[in-house]
Amino acid sequence: MNSSLVTIIIPCFNHGKYLPDAIDSCLNQTYSEIEIIIVDDGSTDNTCEVTKSYPSVTYLYQKNQGLSSARNTGIKHSNGAFLVFLDADDLLLHDAIAYNIEYLKKETKLAFVSGAHQVSTIDNIKIKTINESVVFDHFQTLLRKNYIGMHATVMFRREAFDEVLYDTTLKACEDYDIYLKIAKKHPIAHHNKVLSVYRRHQENMSNNIPFMLSTVLKVLNRQKHNLSKKDDLLALQEGKQNFTKYYHKLLFDQYKNCTNPFEYILFLFDTNFIKIIYKRFKVKLMGRFKNYKFLKNIIPLKGKRILFNLGFHKGFLPPIKKVKSGDFDRLSPFSKNFGYDRGGPIDRYYIEKFLEEASDMIYGRILEIGDNDYTLRFGKEKVKTSEILHINESNPKATIIGDLSDAPQIEDNSFDCILLTQTLHLVYDYQAVIKTCHRILKPGGALLLTVPGITPIDYGEWGYTWYWSFTGQAMKKMMAEYFSKSHSKINTYGNVYAATAFLYGMGLPEIKKEMLDFHDPRMQVIVTVKAIKEK
Repeated sequence: MNSSLVTIIIPCFNHGKYLPDAIDSCLNQTYSEIEIIIVDDGSTDNTCEVTKSYPSVTYLYQKNQGLSSARNTGIKHSNGAFLVFLDADDLLLHDAIAYNIEYLKKETKLAFVSGAHQVSTIDNIKIKTINESVVFDHFQTLLRKNYIGMHATVMFRREAFDEVLYDTTLKACEDYDIYLKIAKKHPIAHHNKVLSVYRRHQENMSNNIPFMLSTVLKVLNRQKHNLSKKDDLLALQEGKQNFTKYYHKLLFDQYKNCTNPFEYILFLFDTNFIKIIYKRFKVKLMGRFKNYKFLKNIIPLKGKRILFNLGFHKGFLPPIKKVKSGDFDRLSPFSKNFGYDRGGPIDRYYIEKFLEEASDMIYGRILEIGDNDYTLRFGKEKVKTSEILHINESNPKATIIGDLSDAPQIEDNSFDCILLTQTLHLVYDYQAVIKTCHRILKPGGALLLTVPGITPIDYGEWGYTWYWSFTGQAMKKMMAEYFSKSHSKINTYGNVYAATAFLYGMGLPEIKKEMLDFHDPRMQVIVTVKAIKEK
């Protein structure tokens, strides 16, 4: 295998008329170390003749077995350490290979990198540019949507296919399937450089909307048994909803744009279209009866409470002066120590959930404040050097003494990751802390930050320097001063029940997990930040 060679694999089935443009776009690359393989999947047109007019191009023929099989054949015969797949009717821009291979050579752990693409007519009239920005959580984002969109923007390492190949049972969405399988096990990346052109015409497979929808849902459903994290499962569910809405809209748009009366008749006999109409009608119909107004008038208040507690009548609100406050009917909290004396603080559940989800960013040389418990717990074997910062010499574990709001003794570009949990609110000049963190992070390094939103103030010594609480919007504004918006992700955690329980000092074991996991963006107990320093 040639470590600098890029193999471009072009499957072709009766697309000989488009093939010269695709091959020329490969030959015109600024990066010269390429091999081009055409896999003729049983074509009956001039695919063979077209290919053989290019002496430097390798031609492989197989009986018609489908796109996945053709790609696998190309992989089997490839000599490059890097692979790119281009459809016979699409194009690569001249610097596509050079840009992606440079990216993969710098980021040696990545299994593949993807970029942006243009959509044009077959006559190369530009329609639009598809340019998604994804910095974090690539696998979860892929579950929610196929942000890559066009596989010609992807460059794979050859070894990614040592453990998985294209699924020959899939007649569409085989590229989306392979992205998910690889991204589940390996790090991947995405950038905004436009690399290729998707040329739209009537022969595109993606024009068959019901077929595309059923196939993409099949691909997503296959992932379910591999998912254990709740956020992954939620992302999967969101993805199924997103794809369903997207393809339903496309089908309705087709119906609305019909100009031929005969086409209207075809839609009325299309079972897929009828099913969509039924589902939409059913949702609206059920919504009419959702509140069961006639029951509200005959069930007594006690019965409504019982239905609410059983999970029915979710919209129940007790009348004015009929609220039961129970154990919350008091003027002092159950705990004055954030719930540590009742099994642990509620906010720590959100903080540790955030760090667990971001654990792939905790590696190399890591800075944490006060101790390195989270560094070791979530970084594990990825930790090379663990540094502990403390404000003074009273902490024997500290390896660096200083104040993050003014730390000239710490060199620029020093850390791969900074863990700054529940600290910013104790510093009056919090903007200076963010500025320092940005300065001392290495390019590509991650700041993982948590701050309190709805919170009690410490009854002990920290209460004297407890200056702030924050909101998600405040953190967005603050982070934008130093970190690119596309490289920062702000999340909030909490709901009215979690906030109330936290204020009263209830312990984590006293709260059901499902009561903590419900998210109400107007009840922000904890705000989290993932910010990457641009390279």
